[in-house]
Amino acid sequence: MRKNLIRNIGISVGIFTLAIAGSRILQILDVQKYSTTVFIFAVFLISLCTDGYVYGVLSAFAGMLMVNYAFTYPLLQWDFIATENVISAFIMIIIAILTGTLTTKLKAHEAIKAESERERMRANLLRAISHDLRTPLTTIYGASSALREKGDSLSKEQQDTILKSIQEDSKWLIKMVENLLSITRIGDGRIKIIKTPVVLDELIDSVMTKFKAGYPDRDVQVHVPDEIIIIPMDAILIEQVLGNILENAVIHAKGMTRLSLNVFSLGNKAIFEIEDDGCGIKKERLNHIFKGDYEVLESSSDSRKKNAGIGLSVCATIVKAHGGEISAENKKSGGAVFRFELEKEEMTDEE
Repeated sequence: MRKNLIRNIGISVGIFTLAIAGSRILQILDVQKYSTTVFIFAVFLISLCTDGYVYGVLSAFAGMLMVNYAFTYPLLQWDFIATENVISAFIMIIIAILTGTLTTKLKAHEAIKAESERERMRANLLRAISHDLRTPLTTIYGASSALREKGDSLSKEQQDTILKSIQEDSKWLIKMVENLLSITRIGDGRIKIIKTPVVLDELIDSVMTKFKAGYPDRDVQVHVPDEIIIIPMDAILIEQVLGNILENAVIHAKGMTRLSLNVFSLGNKAIFEIEDDGCGIKKERLNHIFKGDYEVLESSSDSRKKNAGIGLSVCATIVKAHGGEISAENKKSGGAVFRFELEKEEMTDEE
């Protein structure tokens, strides 16, 4: 509430000040007859850019007084009798009310549209989850029942195969739950990102340690700058972003022989790029890949493939909550590249 109030006042004062400056220039050029037009336009902009009617109507009255006193003859005197002054005041107030009404309706329409889209995404999410969670849970239940009922008659190799299946499905469920918790907590605004300075090398080391634990046979080429880079972030969440994207490449980049994680500086930004030389991303999925649009993924019978929509949606949510941007594209040479940016911490000369 307070933030919106400050924003609205700042916009109103800023535009009104520019209108005064513009009218003063016109006065110097001896064409002050256009000052009324300048203030009418200023009232329109204020009504368009602020919330409700108050700021537009107040600016209309203030503009009327300013034009009357400083920019119409006799200068530096009030004149509320002249017909042109009354008409100008009337026009300003009407513009303020009409523009305020229009923008209020448009904002309400956009809010309804956004809420409708969120509800649609929630419905898709619940539909996807209801299927995705059932499959591994059924597998775990069946495998554990087989071990309990027929464990003595199974060979050591068969038991290891069943246990490995249980372990893999359990790991997938844990990852799924972590992603769902992150996207619902951050997406609903129930938690605030608390950033702490993190050294880039330490972040990458932690990410690679966890990735190697899950995929010991997958090599990742890592390239980071030689200089020390410090980035304000929630390290656990950014590790989740990098882990999700790397895991996405392992699962979905068919034919992949090379996977790399590159980080470089660009101005005050740290740019993270995860590249692979696999099959790339289908064109119809590329525009939806970070939106959690699960309808696009419904044709897949593999629950792990559907989880990509959830995992990458989590990545987008986390990066945007940090004030960054994330994107994905196919490379001309083959494969895909995921890219996101975060602001670096400013380094002083002493550091």
